[in-house]
Amino acid sequence: MPGENLSRDEARRRAELLSVDGYEVALDLRSAVGEAPEDSGPRTFRSVTTIRFRSTEPNVTTFVDLLAPSVTTVTLNGEKLDPAVFDGSRIALTGLAAENVLVVDAQCAYSRTGEGLHRFVDPEDGEVYLYTQYEPADARRVFATFEQPDLKAPFRFEVTAPEGWTVWSNGAGALESDGVWRFAETKPISTYITAVVAGPYHYETDLYTRTFDDGTTLEIPLGAMCRKGLARHFDADDIFLVTKQGLDFFHDHFDYPYPFGKYDQAFVPEYNIGAMENPGCVTFREEFVFRGKVTQASYERRANVILHEMAHMWFGDLVTMQWWDDLWLKESFADFMGAFSLVEATRFTNGWVTFANNRKSWAYRADQLPSTHPVTADIRDLEDAKLNFDGITYAKGASVLKQLVAYAGQDAFLEGARRYFKRHAYGNTRLGDLLAVLEETSGRDMTAWSRSWLETAGVNSLTPVVTYDARDRITQLAVVQEAAPSHPELRPHRVAVGLYRRNPGGELEPYAQAELDVAGPRTVVEELTGAEKPDLILVNDDDLTYCKIRFDEGSLATLRAHLDDITDPLARALCWTALWNLTRDALMPARDFIDLVLRFAGRESDIGVLQMLHAWARSALVHYAAPAWREEGGQLLAEGALRELRLAGPGSQHQLTWARFFAATASSAADLQLLQGMLAGTAKIDGLDMDQELRWAFLEPLASHGVADEGVVAAELARDDTASGRRHQVRCLAARPSAAVKDQAWAQVVESDTLSNALAEATISGFAQPGQRELLAPYAPKYFAAIERVWAERSIQIAMDVVRGLYPSLQDNTATLDATDAWLEAHAEAPPALRRLVLEARDDLARALRAQASDAAAGAGS
Repeated sequence: MPGENLSRDEARRRAELLSVDGYEVALDLRSAVGEAPEDSGPRTFRSVTTIRFRSTEPNVTTFVDLLAPSVTTVTLNGEKLDPAVFDGSRIALTGLAAENVLVVDAQCAYSRTGEGLHRFVDPEDGEVYLYTQYEPADARRVFATFEQPDLKAPFRFEVTAPEGWTVWSNGAGALESDGVWRFAETKPISTYITAVVAGPYHYETDLYTRTFDDGTTLEIPLGAMCRKGLARHFDADDIFLVTKQGLDFFHDHFDYPYPFGKYDQAFVPEYNIGAMENPGCVTFREEFVFRGKVTQASYERRANVILHEMAHMWFGDLVTMQWWDDLWLKESFADFMGAFSLVEATRFTNGWVTFANNRKSWAYRADQLPSTHPVTADIRDLEDAKLNFDGITYAKGASVLKQLVAYAGQDAFLEGARRYFKRHAYGNTRLGDLLAVLEETSGRDMTAWSRSWLETAGVNSLTPVVTYDARDRITQLAVVQEAAPSHPELRPHRVAVGLYRRNPGGELEPYAQAELDVAGPRTVVEELTGAEKPDLILVNDDDLTYCKIRFDEGSLATLRAHLDDITDPLARALCWTALWNLTRDALMPARDFIDLVLRFAGRESDIGVLQMLHAWARSALVHYAAPAWREEGGQLLAEGALRELRLAGPGSQHQLTWARFFAATASSAADLQLLQGMLAGTAKIDGLDMDQELRWAFLEPLASHGVADEGVVAAELARDDTASGRRHQVRCLAARPSAAVKDQAWAQVVESDTLSNALAEATISGFAQPGQRELLAPYAPKYFAAIERVWAERSIQIAMDVVRGLYPSLQDNTATLDATDAWLEAHAEAPPALRRLVLEARDDLARALRAQASDAAAGAGS
């Protein structure tokens, strides 16, 4: 649509011209219930927006953003404008006065893609639920807006809703006698963090109270909600516990009281992301309401997300980046503060292990793609912004901040944050504003640090190089730093180098450590000269910096034989991550990594690390193992998973984790028969509760191997005819090994837009099964023929899902690589965001082919 992709230059010019005094938004949502309209158009609602704003220049021309099927009237300073001023995405405004009042009365469309105002009908009871999701620029789907983060303003919302509904927004609200919900005016906030949640939600309340040193008391009403169908699973008490712990932590460390009044948290259906930091009305994906038994890693993940969004109340909502170039000013900080507060304030004291093993692995992958970018990025437009919610902006940025805390000191870092909030409250900032306060508090030169860590891309590798004397003592230990040729920057690292040796009981324990600054290509660790010869040298012990760890030959040999003997969970997680990076870099054969998982994962105590090992082992088999060895490797993984499943403690979270991994790897007739028996109740493993979520996990591999047909899937849906059950059913149906099934799934996602975002995602997930490479081969050319049209015709969220999810990565051969290159060459003028997704997929495929060659060579030499 013309003008839909707002550019940075347009936003900058508009910010020079305008300042916004306030919005009043009236929505009539009564059309959300009842039969759909007879015409073929989308279901719509009335949206009336009044914007009061000022212009710095007389008679200037600008525009307001709106994505809507139609506009009824547009009135500027009392004068009705020609309907032609609206082109479908923008309303042209000319002849502005110094002070202006714009009123836009429009028909806006409910969404089925999770963008704008999403409408969901619960199949269980027919109830309708609404919620908004705007980031980066979808408020314009609900009301007329100057859709950029630096035009902040106070908002007043009023909502007319169906009888019996409750409505929530950023401010406190009440149902008035005229049947309209009216909400208190917000503080000045950006458009993308306004919110409306409406429907017959199940709602629970609590109260947070904090008395400060000066004797003042702050009371924050707390709320938590979910669909009525999930109420029996809703553990609001634990959500409130983490919420209160987080509010205590941030009040202790930020010295700035929570500024947005109430604190509601809505767990909503068909949500595209993990959560969104709307002040006073945070939204989360409802999968965080657990329908079955889950491990502590799932509760930790939910707590981390709750705290991540809470950190945004200060980093992002109170102080907001000026444009999406500095998205990291909120996301990197929230990712870091989420982990920091998790460890310091909640029961999840091993949160830094998860951060090292999970979040940083996401960053390492993103930072080696051709689309990698500095933490502070070059964001030309909104399509760029949408794709930059990535592992660089979140996890690398958070890792860099962890390095900064080690570099500048925790007290200086937190004092910098406190000054930043007070200096820029309700305003917008750029990189230099943050660096200025950090220089004040730390006394360090932040310009050089920023240039190395925030303004360059790529990940460095750190390798120990060691020599010993005749008495087996270290004569010299040096850390060698290397960079990729495409990103040659060598950075200053604050690292701890740890020495480990086996004790008489066989455990690998640390016995010496040196913390130092590593800079340049080679740094000698003087402090460890003369130390006794270690069994393992761990560079980046304690995970202070952001780097790929490498090993000397002796350390690698120790890990191959004794990885499970490392007593410290963080050190063990760092070693696993390093070994996975070696596998991805084709320096360790995939079969060797799988062998390590089979031999040592059974003794892994950290459940989050164990789940990550399972995911990596499966990726190693599917993408990095030599094709000739895949069948054997798959059998080994399934046998190992079943063995550990039978050994795990009855009812333990390890038992549940191994059960899910066994289902994911099962392929032999005996394995599939066992899954069938456990679903039917004729086979049993003591202590394993076959709840509904686990039943679906067992059914999908049966469907993908042709053992469970449509009737079996239908019978399972009858047991669980819920929104979650429907998603599982769609995934299982698309997974079946049939050409007709694949044709139907492809048509539903690529040729039609009738599926909601959640069902499209489930269909894509079921479509691409690793054991069906030959069946999926005809869709490789179809993919390249379709993606440019899909990008042009569908919403960006659905288009991203299709382009990423249907790339023919399972056709892992040079022909697919050549086809990808041919498409990129022929579509040099395609939208940059689309080209980026294809380039990333190409890079993953090229990496897989290199790893397969490495694994094949290892197999030939064994």
